[in-house]
Amino acid sequence: MKNLFLASCLALSLTSGLLADSITVSSVNGGAATGSPKLNLDSLVLGNSTQWADAVIKVSFTGTAQVVQGAAGGLYAAPFVSGSNGVGFGNPVGADTTHYLSTGIGSVVLDFTSQQNYFGLLWGSVDNYNTLEFYNGASLVGSFTGTAIWASANGNQGQQGTFYVNFNDTNGSFNKVVAKSSQYAFEFDNIAYNGQGVPDGGATLAFVGLAFAGLAAVRRKR
Repeated sequence: MKNLFLASCLALSLTSGLLADSITVSSVNGGAATGSPKLNLDSLVLGNSTQWADAVIKVSFTGTAQVVQGAAGGLYAAPFVSGSNGVGFGNPVGADTTHYLSTGIGSVVLDFTSQQNYFGLLWGSVDNYNTLEFYNGASLVGSFTGTAIWASANGNQGQQGTFYVNFNDTNGSFNKVVAKSSQYAFEFDNIAYNGQGVPDGGATLAFVGLAFAGLAAVRRKR
């Protein structure tokens, strides 16, 4: 019985370790992943009404979050388009003149109708009080503050403070992304996503299977 208990603990520890915090930052410069659907969000209506960015992503808001354009002192400033971070989105170089999302003091919630393995965004004026969270259902599978993207995270509103950030789920998938901030503000535009395939999914499932096979072997031995 003791061996059975130990094997059970081992299997549970393996699965919990494999299934926790699977999101990784794959890059913080350059542009969106090649071949991924790209949305410049220009179709979104200004304001805080719940709406669809496309057939896959529903956008909703809490607090003072909203779709904005231009800049408003002390409230929001446009991300800066430069280099390759605007490629595929049709934005001119310079401060973003198109519609984009601002969390204000609140949150922007992106609900996907299907499971995703990749997400990219043009993250402007990165601050240390900005947070980006990834969920699979109700489970938090990844969380990143501004300092995880840029060590200085000082809210620079120019080219130096804007980054195209790519995230990959290496251990499963997610279906909701929440951008939030405790102070004004967190601004982003030009999102990309991809739900094709699960990186390393086969290896993960095989490893879990081995753990439970070991549990079954102990049971048979008894």
